[in-house]
Amino acid sequence: MADKSVNLKVLAAHLGLTVSTVSRALNNYADISPATRERVKQAADQLGYRPNQNARRLSIGTPETICYLMPRQIGAIAQPFVAQLLAGLGEALNERNWDLLVSQADASVGDLASIERLVKSGRIAGLVISRPLKNDPRVKLMQSLGCPFVVHGRTQNSDDYAWYDVDGEDAFVTAVNHLARLGHRRIGFIGAPLQYQFAQERLDGYLRGLKHNGLVEDPDLVQIAEFNDDGGTAAASLLMDLDFPPTAMVCVTDMMALGALDALRTRDLVPGQDVSVIGYDGLHFGKHANPPLSTMAQPQAHAGRRLGDMLLSIIDGGDPTKFQELQRAHLVQRMTDGPVHQNAGQTEVSIREELQ
Repeated sequence: MADKSVNLKVLAAHLGLTVSTVSRALNNYADISPATRERVKQAADQLGYRPNQNARRLSIGTPETICYLMPRQIGAIAQPFVAQLLAGLGEALNERNWDLLVSQADASVGDLASIERLVKSGRIAGLVISRPLKNDPRVKLMQSLGCPFVVHGRTQNSDDYAWYDVDGEDAFVTAVNHLARLGHRRIGFIGAPLQYQFAQERLDGYLRGLKHNGLVEDPDLVQIAEFNDDGGTAAASLLMDLDFPPTAMVCVTDMMALGALDALRTRDLVPGQDVSVIGYDGLHFGKHANPPLSTMAQPQAHAGRRLGDMLLSIIDGGDPTKFQELQRAHLVQRMTDGPVHQNAGQTEVSIREELQ
């Protein structure tokens, strides 16, 4: 445990150096020789000296804190999606002894004002924006304020700022292709509100997957709901109440997919046997669903780590447009995807007759 009685003055006296020299050595100033810097750091370790971070931050004029803008949802901080992202973000900051501030603000006029107050307060050095809208005013605000930021996701036009994203459109093409290879011809889509860019991209991927496999695009098979488990349950219930319900569903989040599984179980249907379900996120809790959830997985902890590293690089002077990274999701097969049910063939005949 560090000895709180060992302050900068005590350390300097022990070394026979001035307080200024010791301070500059600990902060890696170039005018202090490497030998002196090493000698000071060894003595600091031996005596258990720990710097006063607040005093250090005041001296260098940098808050050494970044803010994560949490998605505006009830209980968002407890969601596995957010928790895993924050874990990776914290890991990146810890290596620099920086702090993480978590705030909740969406793109409404009132929250834009609160973001502006936060930035102008001087409490943060940068900001992470999550789940952006198609045209997100937070991006333009941050650019006008000149505060470093990075976006987890993208807006419709994402050329002039830093972002990290996973290709949601490609992921849903992959999911639909997989289900089509299993014999499914009637595939439902459970989506989120389309003001979010990620929701639009995943819907676009679903539609592109249908076209690629020669499947009919049926508006009844597209259900948009709030992206939580209750929304997934409601959307799946509407799909299963159709005259010709789907034999498979793709869901824009794992949470919505869990809700879809619940809707199937209440109808005494076995997910993966009677109706296939594929989620998106690859969250750990999906392994423990009933049955374990098949999903398009994206690495949340890795995303948080990359967001942190990118933002710190921009704060250090990097060009934001040089930090734009697109990753791919991959299919994790568990037990909620399987071949089309044997009774679905008769349904297909009925659908064709209905369309004619």
